[in-house]
Amino acid sequence: MARERIAVAPQAAEAELRRAIVERARRRGFARFVVSEDQPLSAEPGEEVLVRHADGLSGFPGSPRIPIVAIASAEALGRAVAAVPDGSTVAIEWVGDRVIPLENAIAARGRRFRLWAYARTPAEVPGALGALEHGADRVIVELRTPEEVDTLEALVESALPAGLDWQTVAVRAVRPAGVGDRVLVDTTSLLRPSEGLLVGSAAAFLFHVASEAIGSAFSRPRPFRVNAGAAHSYVLLADGTTRYLAELEAGDAVLAVEPAGGARAVRVGRIKIERRPMVVVEAEVDDRPRTVFLQEAETVRLSTDTGRLATTEIRPGARVHGVRLPAARHLGTAVQETIEER
Repeated sequence: MARERIAVAPQAAEAELRRAIVERARRRGFARFVVSEDQPLSAEPGEEVLVRHADGLSGFPGSPRIPIVAIASAEALGRAVAAVPDGSTVAIEWVGDRVIPLENAIAARGRRFRLWAYARTPAEVPGALGALEHGADRVIVELRTPEEVDTLEALVESALPAGLDWQTVAVRAVRPAGVGDRVLVDTTSLLRPSEGLLVGSAAAFLFHVASEAIGSAFSRPRPFRVNAGAAHSYVLLADGTTRYLAELEAGDAVLAVEPAGGARAVRVGRIKIERRPMVVVEAEVDDRPRTVFLQEAETVRLSTDTGRLATTEIRPGARVHGVRLPAARHLGTAVQETIEER
């Protein structure tokens, strides 16, 4: 989980404000802290507390002090990287530019040493975690108010849902459904043909709608896109909650998945809602009908046990992939209550 690579450094001058930052960070699940010598912090079970000195960080029993190096130029970065012993750790603070220098440091690091980086604000954390797809091994972020803890949490990816209950179910019917508002989800990532989103009319079962990484005879591939379904449909987010497709906004993290395979969080770049001819695909799941409303088009495909079939080709008897989830939801979060969706 991304937050395991983050250390919170409370920078508030007042002791009361500093305590409030630490308490809120603990409630939000952060368990690594960096404090100054004159403001010590007692670690709770499972926590790690490091102390910042003028020349580095200490706190690991029996381990050498981790040096902190201020980087203001390419030459200084080159010297710092060359001086790091193999198998050790260095923490870098940026003076001025931070993105390209961090990428250069990560490229030079390889597997030789561990690289920690300071972030001056929560907004810098995602870039530090994701630089060159690997990011710093740890990011130390300076926080000045308790509210910045909330900002940091919102910026950090949550743990992806584990153990999705994949099912292969038989299509019972495919029917025209008139004209409806369908939602294109354009992501900021390039999706593989086997990746897609989990979408459906009932939260109890979401169908795997494949990306448009494969085009048609009359359209080019658009690997960033999923033509996801009708506006009322649920879609599974990266944090395991659901949202209606029509409510998605730029920046939301949705779960891109492969049937019974990998999963990753991808960000929504935009959505496009347009009126198009629709079909309803109905399958039987646990003796109940489950549906998904999709645009009727050659580029809109469901994942099946024989590959990906377009909505213009799918017929009763096809076996499609999907995920079974708890049916009861309150504002997208699973709850324990009696519910029936038809």
